[in-house]
Amino acid sequence: MTIDKAIINGKSILVTGGSGSFGKRFIQTLLEQYEPKRVIVYSRDELKQFEMQNIEPFKSHMSTMRWFLGDVRDEQRLTKAMEDVDIVIHAAALKQVPMAEYNPFEAVKTNILGAENVVNAAIAAGVWRVIALSTDKAAAPINLYGATKLASDKIFVAANNHSGKRDIKFAVVRYGNVLGSRGSIVPFFKERAIEGVIPITDDRMTRFTITLQEGVDFVLDCLERMWGGELFIPKIPSYRVVDVASAIAPDAEQKVVGIRPGEKLHEEMITETDAMSTVEFDKYYVILPSFHAWNVAKFMETSSETPGRMCEYGFQYNSGTNEDFLDVEEIRGLIESSL
Repeated sequence: MTIDKAIINGKSILVTGGSGSFGKRFIQTLLEQYEPKRVIVYSRDELKQFEMQNIEPFKSHMSTMRWFLGDVRDEQRLTKAMEDVDIVIHAAALKQVPMAEYNPFEAVKTNILGAENVVNAAIAAGVWRVIALSTDKAAAPINLYGATKLASDKIFVAANNHSGKRDIKFAVVRYGNVLGSRGSIVPFFKERAIEGVIPITDDRMTRFTITLQEGVDFVLDCLERMWGGELFIPKIPSYRVVDVASAIAPDAEQKVVGIRPGEKLHEEMITETDAMSTVEFDKYYVILPSFHAWNVAKFMETSSETPGRMCEYGFQYNSGTNEDFLDVEEIRGLIESSL
């Protein structure tokens, strides 16, 4: 799908977590392919913002860029940053599973209370569209990070019920691991490969995967598709963790060390219960909101190139039973292309 450039051109766009992996690629795409009026980086890391200001394409678009130091925990600062903003992309989060398990209150403050603050600030500032990024770990969560993101998802979906007569819509995008992103399995395995031994938590483990640019493009597509309250999920491939290790270091020993706290063998993005209110389109799924003010039949007919269809009872979207798996060579190609 090619997004109507009028969705972006001439608009003011704020990205929370704008100096992170996703935020940088998203803003880069905006600057290179569209003509936004303003792009606001909202993040708490002054060093990352400084580094962005000195590299392309940000360096060549300084008249378009704005740089806001701030935390999503600070509603007043968010409201100030969103003045005259049309679109908000909420990508800020604490996302390291073990750290969230050990520091639960900090994860709650950023991922849950931060979500509430973004919603309140967007409504107060008169923002037009808001998309929040989620994670496969929010489906049937077993760790605190996943639980906080599930709560965040619910907050953004329900925000559509509390916006009154304002012309503002909220939606959520959920996808799997971004191959090669900061803190992902790829840089970790590369470091361990130097020692000749790669630790594998469980040789049966699988994960969903998406490239950074695919994630950015899907969010842009959803900006045009959204009616308000949807949870969008792209159809993406899975990989076996052992195959990632083989792609990175085929000669290294693979040592099984056991699952870490809060980890699953396989990730889910749609549970059996979710499937009862999920629409399948050719390239993505949509979990419908519990309360919606629009016609579902019309949504299924007009939201994609081909009509959607309700998922059958018992359907699951699981990385272990996914029909699309990457092999070692495909994984290696994706890793090389992401460098």
